[in-house]
Amino acid sequence: MVSTLLAHDLLWGMTPQQLPVDAPAWVIESISAGQPVVVRRALSAAGQVAVGVRGPLREQRFAALMQVSSLTRRVRPEELRHVQGQRDFPALRALAQLRSHLDDSGWVWGVSGSAGFELASGFAALHEGSDLDLILRTPSPLSRRDAQALVAVLDAVLCRVDLQLQTPSGAVALREWAGTSSRVLLKSATQATLVTDPWNPQEQAA
Repeated sequence: MVSTLLAHDLLWGMTPQQLPVDAPAWVIESISAGQPVVVRRALSAAGQVAVGVRGPLREQRFAALMQVSSLTRRVRPEELRHVQGQRDFPALRALAQLRSHLDDSGWVWGVSGSAGFELASGFAALHEGSDLDLILRTPSPLSRRDAQALVAVLDAVLCRVDLQLQTPSGAVALREWAGTSSRVLLKSATQATLVTDPWNPQEQAA
């Protein structure tokens, strides 16, 4: 089961008893309220998954470990592509603007971050200044030219859009891959590495 859980998946079922004894009060409150946790890109022992707990403030993020056996529900970012939000914020208006283009791109995409959390759970996470966080699953390479074209589309909407490319070796920011630097930061479960080709596992191993 652990191998099927991916970074940015939202999970339900974690209990306050699974939190460390020094967990802040807001973390206990979030879990007790039934909020989901988000899968982190980090290693964990068998039977556990690395997760993050969200608090009401942007800086309130807490790393924890969840017992996989307690999992009751999972929502992946791509399941949220066509979920309609109940509130009116720039991030959700931007999502509505981008849906058809991303649907037509040929890639699997999804909603993460605050927008994904709110769409999946119904708990308020967005505000007027929230960015829209998206992921694009790219098992094969996305050319830098195509990345630049996609950035131009994202920059034409109502708020800042941050999109992560999910490669087989880890995640890289679309804006970095579309930039002029020869190397970009690839984040995996074990490390963050500067690479020239995020789709080349041998380069990351080196």
